[in-house]
Amino acid sequence: MAAVIAGMTMSRDGFVADPNGGVARLYSDMDVLTGSETLNAAIEATGAVLMGRKTFQMGDPDSYVGNNEFQVPIFVLTHHPPRTPPKQDGRLTFTVVANGVAAALAQAKFAAGEKAVQLVGGASVIQQLLGEGLVDELHADVMPVLLGGGLRLFEHLDPDRVHLEAIDVQTAGPRTSLTYRVVR
Repeated sequence: MAAVIAGMTMSRDGFVADPNGGVARLYSDMDVLTGSETLNAAIEATGAVLMGRKTFQMGDPDSYVGNNEFQVPIFVLTHHPPRTPPKQDGRLTFTVVANGVAAALAQAKFAAGEKAVQLVGGASVIQQLLGEGLVDELHADVMPVLLGGGLRLFEHLDPDRVHLEAIDVQTAGPRTSLTYRVVR
């Protein structure tokens, strides 16, 4: 069965977006990350992606085909589907899911087969799935910047319900990638 991997990049002070919702300072190293061993391994292991509406809308969804690192089925959790479906091809497809995170995850796991489901972006989606015990691994990439405020990834989690075990640490340029197994 597909492993569920949640991952986000955060500032050293724990924010995944600044007070205005900006993320540019967290991804200033994309030239180093693109083509890295870490990213290539994640791409190879991924069979489907689950993301929230805000992450989906951050860029131009029509540009995902051929450009997004994950050319796999993408499941978008939202109650507000786009009026016009974004471009898709034989590898990258979009499915809008409006009936909750558990339903979206079930569809993504089915599509992923034996490969992993990556939760990319969407602090709320990751918080909900961590809170429900539906995440197998947590990947937290830390950038050496301070945002001083904004959106925190771990804001609404019960610390007594989520237990982590460190399993890997890697660096790529300025980024430190921390990998944890979620202990059940």
